Amino acid sequence: MSKPLNSFLGDTPGRVVIKLLVFSILVGIVMTLLGWTPMDVVWKIVHFFNSLWSMGFDAFEKLFNVVIVGAAIVIPIFIIMRILNLIR
Repeated sequence: MSKPLNSFLGDTPGRVVIKLLVFSILVGIVMTLLGWTPMDVVWKIVHFFNSLWSMGFDAFEKLFNVVIVGAAIVIPIFIIMRILNLIR
């Protein structure tokens, strides 16, 4: 049973818990510094999709802009993580 669980989680359960705890602390610090609460984030997501619905075809342009802005952050992080994994 341990091997399928490790395969699903990507690591041992203990290490995954530690990684999630550290990541949760970091995200919590950032959210606190920005003055956000979890409900603020949920509300902003709901508001975003409501505005997409009400804007019609303009929503596609807004969604495209959001994807590009997100990709500007996510893709370099992904590349850096892959390079760091190659070094190991």
